[in-house]
Amino acid sequence: MSVTCAELLVTLLERHGVRLVAGIPGGTILPIYDALARSAQIRHLLVRHEQAAGFVAQGYARATGRVGVCLASSGPGATNLLTAVADAQRDSIPLLAITGQVPRAMIGTDAFQEVDTCALARVVTKFSAQVRRADELPGILATALSEAQSGRPGPVWIDIPKDVQTECVSDACALPQASAPALPATPADTIVEAAAEAIAGAQRPILYLGGGLVQAQAAPLARALAECQDMPAVMTLMALGTFPKGHPLSLGMLGMHGSRASHAVLRETDLLIALGARFDDRATGRLADFCPQAKVIHVDIDARELGKLRIPDIAIAGDLGCVLRALLPRLRPRTRPLWQARVAALRAAYPDREGGPGAPRALLQKVARAAPAEAIVVSDVGQHQMWVAQHYPLADARRWLTSGGLGTMGFGLPVAIGAAYARPEVPVICFTGDGGLLMNIQELATAAEADVNVKVIVLDNQSLGLVAQQQALFYAAPGFGSRFAQATDYVTIARGFGIPAFDAGDAGEGPDFWSDVLTTQGPCLVRVPVDAREQALPIVPPGPPIGRRSADRSGRRRIVQPSVPRWYRA
Repeated sequence: MSVTCAELLVTLLERHGVRLVAGIPGGTILPIYDALARSAQIRHLLVRHEQAAGFVAQGYARATGRVGVCLASSGPGATNLLTAVADAQRDSIPLLAITGQVPRAMIGTDAFQEVDTCALARVVTKFSAQVRRADELPGILATALSEAQSGRPGPVWIDIPKDVQTECVSDACALPQASAPALPATPADTIVEAAAEAIAGAQRPILYLGGGLVQAQAAPLARALAECQDMPAVMTLMALGTFPKGHPLSLGMLGMHGSRASHAVLRETDLLIALGARFDDRATGRLADFCPQAKVIHVDIDARELGKLRIPDIAIAGDLGCVLRALLPRLRPRTRPLWQARVAALRAAYPDREGGPGAPRALLQKVARAAPAEAIVVSDVGQHQMWVAQHYPLADARRWLTSGGLGTMGFGLPVAIGAAYARPEVPVICFTGDGGLLMNIQELATAAEADVNVKVIVLDNQSLGLVAQQQALFYAAPGFGSRFAQATDYVTIARGFGIPAFDAGDAGEGPDFWSDVLTTQGPCLVRVPVDAREQALPIVPPGPPIGRRSADRSGRRRIVQPSVPRWYRA
């Protein structure tokens, strides 16, 4: 018996456990949509923009650890996917993009809606391929799914010309093919022993935790290491939640908007243990000034990251779970009272900025108190993202979804929709700014149509807040191009899409307001006015040389003197 390539694709996706695909149909992918319409197992979510299809797939993948799948047509459909796929690559998210393509005979003729999709995809994926014959599909799909999940996870892309989709092939091609990710290699005993000796000999060690720890599901092992060796830990934006807020060894987030205490402690450490972190510029600032006294142990599943930015004294390429399970039995439990006393003194000297009663911190505390413990928290990109990272009591990194490496505005709402599909039993709280929401606001229609349990909280300061803040602090033309001259009525827009919506500024907040919002099933939007003068502090400009302007506690610009640390005590 024969089937079309499109039918074969749907059968193979079903057998690989795919249950949700997000996309928008177009002429060159209609054969696949025709086959998908007959699937009893895969649900299709019609989004309003292809970029959102990629982000919905990301939300599903980030919340579950499984591969998210998105579909688009050729030309503009494919190019609209690129941003979401690039975002997945930077944050190591397993994603499968499938696009239609013009028929084979028309490739290279500048046909209507033709672009060289694989050439565009190559720079933002782990694997990309065009299916030139129907019988190639099973092998290409198996390779793509294995690549998406193996080693350092990431996005993959399959492009299928329209005439290949309708080509007939034996249904024997649908027999299962191996697509399981390759098992991680066990680290060498000698290198693990060297790491154990370095940790045992350190006087002031600190853990530097990155998003790779989340992908490896190794956060409990990292906490066990910290507790065994009585050493503090700092987290990147992507690793927040690996240590619950309030854990005695957690120093919170480091980096551009990290805690002041974390920066102070990092300057004094003699051993930095980097687990699944990239030494990204937003985390380290100027590398030459980052942990200047420290030896470095760097563990990452991607060997290309080892020594890319900072040369480690001990480099271990391997799965974090395997490495930590090999390392922990080699370490004797110990305490470090002198180091902990010094850390406590630095915490006292550099406390967190509290903010006023109407500041975003107060809002986040109210939402957190009302939210179920298992709620998923999604953030778009901007000031609100930093406020959530600094002040929301994140307790599980799998329930904290944000765009780290690419920092993509418009990320929040569609990712929240994908996460809600993955975890329909819990509310998904999407914090967004007005600037980020406007970039994919059309997906409110998708949320309403799908009736997903997404609560959109818009922190509205009528500006691109983080851009305006940096302009005010470090540039001569504050607010230029970053302030919205006309206010947008988000409540009316949401209601127009069929979503219940409230304005916290107009209606005020009763004692049960947030509890009611978060416990009522289905989508909802709340607009919260924020004073445009509110800033996300502290802030460390990338690589600030001495003598350049910084920000003091009031947000006013001043000159940094040589005696002032190169992170800013805002």
